[in-house]
Amino acid sequence: MNTRRHLLSMDDLSAAEIASILQFAERLRHEGNAGAFRQILAGSTLAMIFEKPSLRTRMTFDVGMKQLGGNAVYLAPSEIQIGKRESVEDVARNLSRWVEVVMARTFAHETVAGLAEHGTVPIINALSDHEHPCQALAFGQLIFAERGGLEGTHVVFIGDGNNVAHSLMLLAAKTGMRFTLACPEGYDPDEGVTARCEEIGGDISVVRDAAAAVADADFIYTDVWTSMGQEEEKERRLKDFAAYQVNADLLARAPENALVTHCLPAHRGEEVTADVIDGPRSRAFDEAENRLHAQKAVLVFLLAPDRLSE
Repeated sequence: MNTRRHLLSMDDLSAAEIASILQFAERLRHEGNAGAFRQILAGSTLAMIFEKPSLRTRMTFDVGMKQLGGNAVYLAPSEIQIGKRESVEDVARNLSRWVEVVMARTFAHETVAGLAEHGTVPIINALSDHEHPCQALAFGQLIFAERGGLEGTHVVFIGDGNNVAHSLMLLAAKTGMRFTLACPEGYDPDEGVTARCEEIGGDISVVRDAAAAVADADFIYTDVWTSMGQEEEKERRLKDFAAYQVNADLLARAPENALVTHCLPAHRGEEVTADVIDGPRSRAFDEAENRLHAQKAVLVFLLAPDRLSE
């Protein structure tokens, strides 16, 4: 029986495990490539499966694994054609014979779930249509660095109730943050994720008025209105989300110390204006840097968990 831990969802982690990962990620951020960290994963190889193009995910996992002393192998969409040329089950069984850990950036969440079900090594969801836990952890590290902890932070997500929103909702519920999502009707988050957050005891709300939502925000989060695979919906989405742009007027409705972030890539002039994302209250590129540190911490958590407490 496969007893390996996976990171498919933020719900795979307890509050204590999230805290441990974020604290270790901060150590990595401050201490960089100090000798104590250089060989933690020596001899281990990460297989990186990509169905979607990527800048941050590919660079941070590749560089991060090498900084920990391991190796990373990139598998492009055309190379394995997972689920087409070869079944998810057989890809999982093969990779499990050759590598110690697999990350997958996929369209369907069922693909990463299938890899976990049929493989015998840890699987990391590096983005699916349902969740993006690595992004949520990078954001959690940002909050930890800015505020010293997550509990009591009010996060306001402006935009689609999408995969990033789902993972942020679960992160908030697990760590005692308040989470508000402002979106148009028809773009609410998945009912199952909302129900799970409520079961955990999270303070989660969905509203329509973006300006009212940010009135007591600590962090304002946004994402593209049209994700990869939704291109045919772009014109409708541009119209539906027109009142949900994160711009100077919206920021003026928020507290003076509220910060803004974005999971990137950003479409300047759509979900966020250039003056905001490039301005002094933006932390989008700090969060992007954290992808490196948080994912290194995840790799250690899955492959050498005892090292987190050193």
